[in-house]
Amino acid sequence: MTMTENTAALSAHAPATAPERERRIAADPTLPSSLRRLHDAPQTLVMGVLNVTADSFSDGGLWLDPDKAAQHGLDMMGDGADIIDIGAESTRPGAQRVDAETEKSRVLTAVNALTPHGAMLSIDTTRASVAQAALDTGAQIINDVSGGQMDPDMPRVIRDNDCLYILQHWRAWLSGSASGVPDRDTSVYEHGVLADVIDEMRRQLDAVLDAGVAPGRIILDPGLGFSKPDAERNMPLLAGLARIQKLGYPVLIGQSRKRFIGGILAGLDWCAPADDAQAAEDKDNATAGLSALCAEHGAWAVRVHDVRRSVAAVAMGRAWREAAQAQA
Repeated sequence: MTMTENTAALSAHAPATAPERERRIAADPTLPSSLRRLHDAPQTLVMGVLNVTADSFSDGGLWLDPDKAAQHGLDMMGDGADIIDIGAESTRPGAQRVDAETEKSRVLTAVNALTPHGAMLSIDTTRASVAQAALDTGAQIINDVSGGQMDPDMPRVIRDNDCLYILQHWRAWLSGSASGVPDRDTSVYEHGVLADVIDEMRRQLDAVLDAGVAPGRIILDPGLGFSKPDAERNMPLLAGLARIQKLGYPVLIGQSRKRFIGGILAGLDWCAPADDAQAAEDKDNATAGLSALCAEHGAWAVRVHDVRRSVAAVAMGRAWREAAQAQA
């Protein structure tokens, strides 16, 4: 069944006024109950970022040491993270790819350290071999920023294992300059960023569904910051969250510390220089503000670096949403 057929069938059985969670495609019934509950979570979750990389845009190198990585993962769980997202290869513009064995070694070290503590683990990778090894070691979610386009074997891995799959909008690996400016060609949206992203995600969905991935395993991510360098190409996706949700799938938002947030804050008179420690603090505060809005609008999860702030923000957004629904 194609994505278009799935959406049509879903719309035919749900009133237009139903809450987003009632319109969602239900979790794959063949999955373990813990993953079904996670997929169908009625309230916004918080995913904590654990980058075991040397060059990620925000915290590259901080958690490359295995002991520090493990402790940071545990700290995020203590702060209320529902999921820990482990990434061992930077996807920032201009980043150099690491080889598969290095990525696999970094990922598995972190998975082995956190699995005994009952962590729900997501693996941020575009490689099927890394995904398979992580799932074999105890991970439960694959977060593929390429949405199945970098490795043709990825859909098979998702199909053949008990796991969830985060499919992100993706145009290309950003090979921008050392300054981090993405290729201009990947940042042009002829029909507007929201319309083009939805259309392109439909095609990505059709490809993985045709490859045998069950719809009830998939979570969408509009890919903030990927081929979207500024507020003009990110804020419409946030403001258009309801339109993305109408595709029928849970939606993850990864806004944390993205460049477009700094661009918006730069318009404030008191904004600190980008290389000032206060600027990072300000971006985390703004990230939390967006987390509250995402929760109020029913996002499946937010992916963030500062878990504690966003857990508090999501609690407020969730309370607002529940109060609004009670009045409807």
